[in-house]
Amino acid sequence: MPLALLALAIGAFGIGTTEFVIMGLLPQVGADLGVSVPTAGFLVTGYALGVMIGAPIMTVLGTRISRKNMLMLLMGLFILGNLVSAVAPVFAVMLIGRVVASLAHGAFFGIGSVVAAELVAPEKKAGAISMMFTGLTVANVVGVPLGTYVGQNAGWRVTFLLVAALGVLGLAGVAKLVPDLPKPEGVRLRHEVAAFRNTQVILAMAMTVLGFGGVFAAITYIAPMMTEVGGFAGSSVTWLMVVFGLGMVAGNLIGGRFADRRLMPMLYTALGGLALVLLLFTFLASVKAASVAAVFLIGALGFATVPPLQKRVLDHAHGAPTLASAANIGAFNLGNALSAWLGGLVISAGLGYTAPNAVGAVLAAAALVLAVISHRLELRPTRTTAASAPANPDPAAVTDHTAAHAAASDHGTAPAAAAAVRS
Repeated sequence: MPLALLALAIGAFGIGTTEFVIMGLLPQVGADLGVSVPTAGFLVTGYALGVMIGAPIMTVLGTRISRKNMLMLLMGLFILGNLVSAVAPVFAVMLIGRVVASLAHGAFFGIGSVVAAELVAPEKKAGAISMMFTGLTVANVVGVPLGTYVGQNAGWRVTFLLVAALGVLGLAGVAKLVPDLPKPEGVRLRHEVAAFRNTQVILAMAMTVLGFGGVFAAITYIAPMMTEVGGFAGSSVTWLMVVFGLGMVAGNLIGGRFADRRLMPMLYTALGGLALVLLLFTFLASVKAASVAAVFLIGALGFATVPPLQKRVLDHAHGAPTLASAANIGAFNLGNALSAWLGGLVISAGLGYTAPNAVGAVLAAAALVLAVISHRLELRPTRTTAASAPANPDPAAVTDHTAAHAAASDHGTAPAAAAAVRS
């Protein structure tokens, strides 16, 4: 794997840290800025909304410059947003800083996925994407716990200054290591938008929303679930989140490795396993050993879907993948927001703190159904062609058709040329 992926992973590490570290610092931030903890929670909501809205907007604005320069601009926004957060005198300024930082999130991962895929051979694309996302997963194991510790002992402003420094390191890495890849000839904004007319692109994004929604339905309420139902001490939530982060790292790497070999079987396994684990977690949350195993597996199976789904969007938005790739990152955040809302509804309805696990199981199962539908639709043109073939076809044509069908079955994606035609 090229060293440029390291620069992308460093940027992803900083972005992942700033996204999640605020959750452990809300009491300190709220007390310092004179707002309640629920009001301080808007720093989380504002960031998520900024990612969803900023991903397509920043990607569109970047269509006229090279991808490397756009990545550098996005890291500059990230640094600026965290510096504003670190020195914010009032809550409103802090919220503005969070939104500015969030504008870099979706576009960085979207454009970064395209760049990562272009740096390697076609059969290694998912692995390259997973290497970049490793920075995001490692942030949950190292960056978030360390940032929380620093914030609680040295002040939350120091945490955001350190995150800004990570952004400077990521910016320097992109400038030094990422090659200045030429822009694809003839690709315009209308081509990027046209990718959304492809049914497979929309299905992949829907799988992203539902599959990752299944993860956050459970993890959003992991603290009250583990303390009130699981019997863990409040201090145990920190290391349980580290266990979740370790699962994310493992799942991301495994998903990237196997998605390059058999993409759709990898998706079936991850989504089916996620639905099953979430369902079992609903009934076994009171068993400590089972809870620890479930938290790890939710992280692993959930993030095992990230490289294949991101690669699937890139494959089916062939020729104009940047906007679709960034929009798929927004879809992850939409899934987070949707599942957190649904989980809150079932808790408010009096169904208990384990009820969000059942919601997550339903969401993951729905994503699995969409994966099956997507694959069947993908194979239909091949089957139609086979049915209408002449009785005595040319042997060479039979060989080509068999090879194409095998490729579609193994990798879950039709050849790039066919994907481009369907786009």
